[in-house]
Amino acid sequence: MIHPNSEISEFDIIIIGATGDLSIRKIIPALFKRYADGQIPEKSKIYCLARQKLDNSSFTQKISQQNKIDFKNSKILKEFFDKINYLCIDIKNPDSKNLFSLQKKLTKDRVRLFYLATAPELFGVSAQFIRENNLANNKTRIIVEKPIGKDLISAIDINKALNSYFDEDQIYRIDHYLGKETVQNLMVMRFANQLFEAHWNNNSISNVQITVSEEIGIKGRESYYDSYGAIKDMMQNHILQLVCLVAMEPPSKFDANLVRDEKLKVLQSLKKIEDLNEICIGQYGLKSDDEDQIASYTQDSKQHDSKTETFVALMAKIDNWRWAGVPFFLRTGKRLKTRASEIVITFKPIQHFIFDKTEKNNTLPNQLIIRLQPDEGLKILLMSKEPGPGGIRISPSYLNLSFSDTFKNKIPDAYERLLMDVVRGNQTLFMRKDEVEAAWSWIDPIISLIKKNNRLPETYIPKSWGPISSFDLLKRHGFEWCEPDY
Repeated sequence: MIHPNSEISEFDIIIIGATGDLSIRKIIPALFKRYADGQIPEKSKIYCLARQKLDNSSFTQKISQQNKIDFKNSKILKEFFDKINYLCIDIKNPDSKNLFSLQKKLTKDRVRLFYLATAPELFGVSAQFIRENNLANNKTRIIVEKPIGKDLISAIDINKALNSYFDEDQIYRIDHYLGKETVQNLMVMRFANQLFEAHWNNNSISNVQITVSEEIGIKGRESYYDSYGAIKDMMQNHILQLVCLVAMEPPSKFDANLVRDEKLKVLQSLKKIEDLNEICIGQYGLKSDDEDQIASYTQDSKQHDSKTETFVALMAKIDNWRWAGVPFFLRTGKRLKTRASEIVITFKPIQHFIFDKTEKNNTLPNQLIIRLQPDEGLKILLMSKEPGPGGIRISPSYLNLSFSDTFKNKIPDAYERLLMDVVRGNQTLFMRKDEVEAAWSWIDPIISLIKKNNRLPETYIPKSWGPISSFDLLKRHGFEWCEPDY
């Protein structure tokens, strides 16, 4: 049984681009898990639109083949597949028969979700298709996936295209990082605990580090990744959204637009980076030894002269009262040592040390470590007395909150949470268009600075923590990276 607060009303979801990887591997499995947990009402329907000439049976077989979901209960699986209606419809040139069939099947007064699981350049075309074919009702919500453009100009164009057919409060720009339980818990931890919020400022915090590292390369995403790179793919959206949640001011209440107002203020307060030394870019090279044979990025992408960065690290500063003087060190990359996403808040050292001076070398600054993946949870680094007689010996120890250990029920996938939020009409965890445009306004000059100075990515060894210059970046400011210990 689900919690009473998790109950939702009946809805129809229409997935445009339903045979793509996003739909098959993310959206439909998330819907199945919510159905298996009893959260999706019995009469809700899933309509899957794509150009491939398939029937329901061949489409659901495609879902089964491409996913490694443990469907233990075949009855539940059959019930779920019965909710799926596949329709061969090309949004640019829809077949009138299939289009009429879709129009006839949709329930008039039910919440209606359209997930545009297409390339961004088709968002406007999809919105036009929905509106001009009378598929929208007064409870319609549009879901779009990043990337929202390649730069500020293209992002504005996409937003204009969407807004020409739908109001802003109908549009849900999804970032799956914001659906992670730990990210949501960050707001609760900050704003529901005096212990943290009282010290969440430049009087107490020394620096903030955000790391999003991946072990994998770009297999299967070659054409996309080579035209985007790490800055546009990860820094502009995922990482800047995490910066916003760490740095935002408390809203007067937990309301979607008030929360997003505060996030926007953070993006607008980011200081423009004008010193190229505050930016490090890298590209993974070849690793060939007795233990590993890993292809380089140029081999993976089949672009032997590619200058695309697969790693970026930079120092950001927020020009406001709370964060003045606190550096935010941000990094992300592929083919790194381990898969990990975490935020590390390092506090300033204590002002006066009262214990034996020889113990001072064993003392570390307090840290709050927020783990987003793979093991979601929170850790607090404290100094404590080492057990035993013979005086006080100080050593670091951790208070550890592992979500998987503490909360025995399954932690929902980010897409599960976010899709149900769309049904509820809750936009708190979704980006507003001014947030997207403000993020690009900060990122575009960074890309221009790199191009203007013809900065080439530094080659780094796969399964390392990236280029040497990223370590030098922190050393120049008296810090070092906190390595995830997974």
